[in-house]
Amino acid sequence: MEEKRSVAFHTLGCKLNFSETSTLSRILENDGFEKKNFTDHADVYVINTCSVTDNADKECRMLVRRIQRKSPASLVVVTGCYAQLKPKEIAEIPGVDLVLGAAEKFNITEHLKELTKGNSAKICSCDITEVSGFNSSYSMNDRTRTFLKVQDGCDYNCSFCTIPMARGKSRSDSVENIVKNAEQLALTGVKEIVLTGVNLGDFGRGPEGIKKHEESFFDLVKALENVPGIERYRISSIEPNLLTNEVIEFVGNSKKFMPHFHIPLQSGSNVILGLMRRRYRRELYADRVKLIKTLMPHCAIGADVIVGFPGETEEHFTETADFLHALDISYLHVFTYSERPNTLAAEMLEAVPVNVRNERNKKLRNLSYMKMSEHTRRHVGETRKVLFESHSKNGMMEGYTDNYIKINTHYKQEYVNQIIDWTI
Repeated sequence: MEEKRSVAFHTLGCKLNFSETSTLSRILENDGFEKKNFTDHADVYVINTCSVTDNADKECRMLVRRIQRKSPASLVVVTGCYAQLKPKEIAEIPGVDLVLGAAEKFNITEHLKELTKGNSAKICSCDITEVSGFNSSYSMNDRTRTFLKVQDGCDYNCSFCTIPMARGKSRSDSVENIVKNAEQLALTGVKEIVLTGVNLGDFGRGPEGIKKHEESFFDLVKALENVPGIERYRISSIEPNLLTNEVIEFVGNSKKFMPHFHIPLQSGSNVILGLMRRRYRRELYADRVKLIKTLMPHCAIGADVIVGFPGETEEHFTETADFLHALDISYLHVFTYSERPNTLAAEMLEAVPVNVRNERNKKLRNLSYMKMSEHTRRHVGETRKVLFESHSKNGMMEGYTDNYIKINTHYKQEYVNQIIDWTI
């Protein structure tokens, strides 16, 4: 009897990557591979990369070197956004055996059948304009919460972003198929689904980029509300110009969609938003937050912000910081701008010194801590519903309220994957 080959995965980047890694794992397990932890010895190591920041590129190289030291005879496969953007650069990393671009990652089994440890890496990639299919994906880690991919790619041309070059044109699954996936996930015991995509609000384009049945993101959330067994949904991230009044109002009245929005801002300065080629201005963002808080005063709102974008003066940064101070939001994800090849921003001459970028990042991370503390303080004494996850660390477990307040408590098996009324 042939011995099973083993495979281990490591994911860099976003929730979308986690959903795809989980799907790749299931594909290989169904084809006879034994899944191992990344820290264990495995016959094959798969790294699913990100390329949003320079650090993600460096981390990929570090992981390959670690595998080389630990298990030099093992096969190393690199896929994901970095693999699509810079396949030749990755192929030159000592120890890499296979580079899979966007069109080939879900054909991983076929590629592994013929792969042997060699002196040079095999590259299986194509021009991103040729990528038009949609591969449904979802994560299955602790059976509590899952990331369900419903959309991929992006048609926007933000001046700092490489994602359209890494993932191609905007395209989506159908509402019908997503509902079937949600029903299947409900049968496994999953309580919460996080809807993920590159540009969720642009949902509705079919795999070839064509509008199918004029489906919209609003149609999707309405359909998911009626799936039996799934008790909670979250919208992972949605552009402010695509977050419609009807979606906000639906969430405000929903029994299943959590009062929690993550809305990228990137800058509180209209000048910088223009340089970034964002499709809104700060006034629209403020209007979105105002409507949400009017309908759902308890709602959590998160924002993405980039600091140190080319041309961002101290006055522009102060404008952003003051805008965020005044906004009734709950937390920030702060990114330090890093130059990405083949983007318009990389060609802009007014670069902000790296030490200034880092200092601005620190200031906004401190603001985020203050915002989350205030969001939590407002709800102290209230009883809210918490979904506890199965992880146990040092005898503790964690879960999140409907409005995204993290709760830590002593581990109890009976709490795992249960929604508990909890006094904050």
